[in-house]
Amino acid sequence: MARRALKLTSWTSVALAASGFYLYNNKYLDPNDFGAVRVGRAVATTAVISYDYLTSLRSVPYGSEEYLQLRSQIHDLFVSFDDTPLGAASLAQVHKAVLHDGRTVAVKVQHPKVQAQSSKDILLMEVLVLAVKQLFPEFEFMWLVDEAKKNLPLELDFLNEGRNAEKVAQMLKHFDFLKVPQIYWELSTKRVLLMEFVDGGQVNDRDYMEKNKIDVNEISRNLGKMYSEMIFINGFVHCDPHPGNVLVRKRPDTGKAEVVLLDHGLYQVLTEEFRLDYCHLWQSLIWTDMKKVKKYSQRLGAGDLYPLFACMLTARSWNSVNRGISQAPVTATEDSEIRNNAANYLPQISQLLNHVPRQMLLIFKTNDLLRGIEAALGTRASSSSFLNMSRCCIRALAEHKKKNACSSFRRTQISFSEAFSLWQIDLHELILRMKGLRLASWVLALLCWLLPAPR
Repeated sequence: MARRALKLTSWTSVALAASGFYLYNNKYLDPNDFGAVRVGRAVATTAVISYDYLTSLRSVPYGSEEYLQLRSQIHDLFVSFDDTPLGAASLAQVHKAVLHDGRTVAVKVQHPKVQAQSSKDILLMEVLVLAVKQLFPEFEFMWLVDEAKKNLPLELDFLNEGRNAEKVAQMLKHFDFLKVPQIYWELSTKRVLLMEFVDGGQVNDRDYMEKNKIDVNEISRNLGKMYSEMIFINGFVHCDPHPGNVLVRKRPDTGKAEVVLLDHGLYQVLTEEFRLDYCHLWQSLIWTDMKKVKKYSQRLGAGDLYPLFACMLTARSWNSVNRGISQAPVTATEDSEIRNNAANYLPQISQLLNHVPRQMLLIFKTNDLLRGIEAALGTRASSSSFLNMSRCCIRALAEHKKKNACSSFRRTQISFSEAFSLWQIDLHELILRMKGLRLASWVLALLCWLLPAPR
């Protein structure tokens, strides 16, 4: 194992104290955007890279003799190392490098002093939240502090991130469209993570996909399949699918479109009770069973605010939820209505978020980020995404029933019922596709009739 790890040094700016609350899409507060490093400060850094895998990070003045000595030592580990980061965030930044054995790697390096500063940031956030509570008693935001205390230490441990990456890669290995970069454990520590370098365009970049002849509908469907499997089947959910963490590319060997999932620091582990109730809730929403929507919303902590809860989950109006989210397409008018009315319900949103299970908070964030990607690709709320969710719900609930069945005959019955339900969904999807093709043929025939024949 190498004796030195990559480090960042030389601050180029001081922390900028800031406060304020962020309402994602004007619907509800995003707990992750209250993460300690985002609420308390905004820090810019310049990378001065050296390697020290066994000791703590320390500052080395840019251009000093020590800096030049450390910079020259990089060649003991890398053939080349790009000082300019590929991407930078609040906790770390990523550099491209080449090892002596020829492997091209991505090197994720934690910003200096993040570990020491994080506790101060959480304290600052706690003070700010208490101050807001005094000014506006109807708002309840202490759950933000609780989530930061729980999640930030996990995000700061890059070995935990590596384990998460391997776990999700194993869970979803049956998806040939998914790529999770390999972790190089022999060169990684809690503050430095080396992994396979994988290039690609951001998942919301339509221009990149068109240029590389990647079908946006296929990518959207695959993304939905992947996250439905995480949430409903495995209960192990990647909770930061913003476009910088989800890339798309064509595989070099086959030319098939591939989704590349990065940044595995933050996962939500769902309890079985929560996961099954959530399965039932989404089934009820998709098939417009409003009695069960109320029942399972309340089981998930929504109480009498279950209509608001359903609207927050689906990002649809209550009218659309009642009509059927898989039937009524999203319109610009509906989106505008939700944004304009959200502020009126802020106290109720605050109350709701304070009472739902903590697992739900990051699920909210994940849902909204995925909807943002779908909106950018123009595939939001397609019937295909809802049908894929329903398939996963059926499988998850059937597996639970089989596990608790008392006889082989009962398990066989459950399996037949599961197969029949999945067949019904396949048939429904086929009918929808045929209707779409028929509509397209009608439009084409109409155009041919209306347009004059060429002379």
